[in-house]
Amino acid sequence: MKISATIITYNEERNLPRAIESLRCADEIVVIDSGSSDRTMEIAEKLGARVVESPWAGYAKQKNFAAQQASHDWILSLDADESLSEALEGEIWQLKKNGPRFDAYTMPRMAQYLGRWIRHSGWYPDLKIRLYDRRKAHWEGDFVHESVKVDGRVGQLQSNLLHFTCESLSEHLKTMDRYTTLAAEQLLATGEKVTWGRLILEPPWTFFQTYIVKLGFLDGVEGLAIANMAALYNFVKYAKARFMSPGR
Repeated sequence: MKISATIITYNEERNLPRAIESLRCADEIVVIDSGSSDRTMEIAEKLGARVVESPWAGYAKQKNFAAQQASHDWILSLDADESLSEALEGEIWQLKKNGPRFDAYTMPRMAQYLGRWIRHSGWYPDLKIRLYDRRKAHWEGDFVHESVKVDGRVGQLQSNLLHFTCESLSEHLKTMDRYTTLAAEQLLATGEKVTWGRLILEPPWTFFQTYIVKLGFLDGVEGLAIANMAALYNFVKYAKARFMSPGR
């Protein structure tokens, strides 16, 4: 079982070294860069990755393109702000030794937010398929929340994929601005109606779910920030969709 690790990048010089250095279990590392203006490509090549430049085509299409460039059929897909934990790396080494029994594998993803590991708030275990046989699986999703579609059996790895998210609220707001635009475009593309009721009621309901139902209060002040940001995300997403709608 040989594994190609793939990472899509755009100006990721801060995160990329951590991601690549965690991929010792991979037989090759392929970085697909969409026009970085920082040292991303230089760092990738220095750390032994093969770099392919490709214009941005959207998250799912970019990740499928990355899988196509790989030398091996088994793909380990990471985002640049992610890395394998030592325990997860060990599980993958064991999988390579014994051989796969499934066509794809999920793994729990644990996020670090404002310097704290988040174990509630609906953020954990956040199971993701990131290891898959490209002959049986591919990425889907035109705008946001892309995911792997598997035509076969899915197994589960137990150890954590680590996700290093925002280091500041300013960074979170900047990221939110980009993702809410994509989410609004998705709403318009699917013809989903954005009513006043959704604008008014969904943000506070999202806060309640995140902070109370999903135990965000156990994540301290960071959990409070997550709940407020989740509520704001929903409001901004719906508001942008209304303003983008030609018939509003």
